[in-house]
Amino acid sequence: QVQLVESGGGLVQPGGSLRLSCAASGSIFSINTMGWYRQAPGKQRELVAIIIRSGATTYADFVKGRFTISRDNAKNTVYLQMNSLKPEDTAVYYCYCNQLGSGYWGQGIQVTVSS
Repeated sequence: QVQLVESGGGLVQPGGSLRLSCAASGSIFSINTMGWYRQAPGKQRELVAIIIRSGATTYADFVKGRFTISRDNAKNTVYLQMNSLKPEDTAVYYCYCNQLGSGYWGQGIQVTVSS
């Protein structure tokens, strides 16, 4: 089993920045995909960004140019730098990873963008 623990969420004003972190622990052999999803009230969970072990990334269109995903393979940690935040970015953000075909989720962390 792999456990994921997110940190770095909170309340920020529109136009502000936050950096989310997610550390994986447990039975780790070779985590391929790590990423972030989000779920706003009344909406389905949606992909924000993913990064594979080589460093290749995929972003949702609504965050391109504003968010940057990165990872530290030695620390089994993935980061999400969020800039130019908008009220519509308000959601619970979930960390995700895939190892040997099995997917794992973090407990989620609240990000609120409001003045």
